[in-house]
Amino acid sequence: MNSSVALGIPTVRSAVPDVSGRPKTPLLTDRFGRIGRDLRVSLTDKCNLRCQYCMPEEGIQALPNDRLLTDDEIVRLIGISLDKLGIEEIRFTGGEPLLRKSLETIVGEAATMTNHLGEKPELSLTTNALGLAKRAQKLKDAGLDRVNISIDSIDRENYAALTRRDRLPDAIEGARVAQEVGLTPVKINAVLMPGVNGDQASPLLAFCLEHGYQLRFIEYMPLGPRGTWKREDMITAEDILEMLQKDFRLTPYGDTVRGTSPAELWRAESDDLPAGDVGIIASVTRPFCGNCDRTRMTADGKIRNCLFGDSEIDLMGMMRDGATDDEIADRWRGAMWIKKAGHGIDDEGFLQPDRPMSAIGG
Repeated sequence: MNSSVALGIPTVRSAVPDVSGRPKTPLLTDRFGRIGRDLRVSLTDKCNLRCQYCMPEEGIQALPNDRLLTDDEIVRLIGISLDKLGIEEIRFTGGEPLLRKSLETIVGEAATMTNHLGEKPELSLTTNALGLAKRAQKLKDAGLDRVNISIDSIDRENYAALTRRDRLPDAIEGARVAQEVGLTPVKINAVLMPGVNGDQASPLLAFCLEHGYQLRFIEYMPLGPRGTWKREDMITAEDILEMLQKDFRLTPYGDTVRGTSPAELWRAESDDLPAGDVGIIASVTRPFCGNCDRTRMTADGKIRNCLFGDSEIDLMGMMRDGATDDEIADRWRGAMWIKKAGHGIDDEGFLQPDRPMSAIGG
């Protein structure tokens, strides 16, 4: 019996989106007035961790190389997004993007481009930081601006249980070197799961304040192995705040500094540590869909207008069939035009996406 889990084929796909009523603008606008300016580029669906909230422990079938975008195809699509669609920021994601050996080359190519404002796009990386210590300087030299690093626990045994790999020292060293070479601000992402690392809120914040990192808690979302997410069991934003307030003084910044950022921010202070900022990305209990400015490109060249969307638009196939840049840009605009008002997690008919987070890109 084959017990492998395929990580890449959605069951619902819109080949040619209905763009009736779309205004004549080159930007990635949707029917609700949102404009996509932040592109998330997944470089691989492979990962060297097996975090419980993201992937099953074993039996994972990654996409074959011929079904992944080549370096040249990635660079071409990035160029189209900047030149024709109004993208201003690019985040490289995975799976684990450091597993892409050509990462520095792709970053370097993107860093030579300019957006519609005539500026170099902001280039960032979401990573688990395994191996980052050896590559941080090269990535900085290539043009990378900053990193987001996933560290869900600073207790080594706890980290190993959550990620199913004993690699916490490597992640911590990666963060240290990233800050040392100027990939700042270093942001630490953490997902808390009850019964796994649910006691790590205050230790994580203390660690980040001590080292000058910015901590972002992310509510556990239904994007991992099917059947593992239950809303009634999740640790919510309110739970996290309650835990933090036992050890820190928190002052909310309010919406004035949030903009299109998904994180609500607080100033965190204590008697023994430097003050700093902490954020919570409450995608489930405090959705921010109304301000979302993201568009996502999977490692196999599909455009997703929402992490929880039920449709994808294939750009890789268009490229390989000889489509022009203008034709690709028009199809991309159509993909954003049909974006829904919200992710619908609270809707009775909500269905978890076929792809897990590792195959979508964060």
